[in-house]
Amino acid sequence: MSEVRIAAEPRTAFGKGAARKIRRADKVPAVLYGHGIEPKHLTLPGHEILLALRTPNVLIHLKGDGVDELALPKGVQRDPIKGFVEHVDLLLVKRGEKVTVEIPVTTVGDVNPEGMLDQQAVSIAVEAEATHIPQGVEVDVEGMQVGTQVTAGDLKLPKGVTLAADPETLVLHVIAKPTEEPAAEAEEAAEGAPAEAAAESAEAAEAAE
Repeated sequence: MSEVRIAAEPRTAFGKGAARKIRRADKVPAVLYGHGIEPKHLTLPGHEILLALRTPNVLIHLKGDGVDELALPKGVQRDPIKGFVEHVDLLLVKRGEKVTVEIPVTTVGDVNPEGMLDQQAVSIAVEAEATHIPQGVEVDVEGMQVGTQVTAGDLKLPKGVTLAADPETLVLHVIAKPTEEPAAEAEEAAEGAPAEAAAESAEAAEAAE
């Protein structure tokens, strides 16, 4: 996993007004915490951090005045309309230490034509060395038959990465495609209903006479 170096400046002004001023300068307020240190309040360049956060579990090398640390993003606040980053919480990590993170689960291939894929988990918790976090894990579903299921314990993780989730967690399974017969029967019943209603109405009229 490559590192992304981002310039970090110490932040001494706090509050909503200070945060707005930082954002107007195309920068983002951030907090670095972990390993028992006092939280460090930082200011990061907005565009660079936005690009970095496009990579899941990106390892950020913070470099600046009094700052030279590695960190993982643990909380990101975004503008609900425009989507730009408003605030970032960063977890301090050290080279060689193990961290628990969520990595995405993706699929390749197509299941058997008689079935359809039902993915229950789009990410899974794993433990990995902080500087070697995998981008994700792939599951080959090519030709999988109806009834086949894959649990967390079945995932093929990269060397040095261990599962942190329950091995019995259902990741995906193949279910049968719904048949069209019920829909067709319902349509036929709907078409027949007016005729039946008309016949019953006619019988009732004759009885009345």
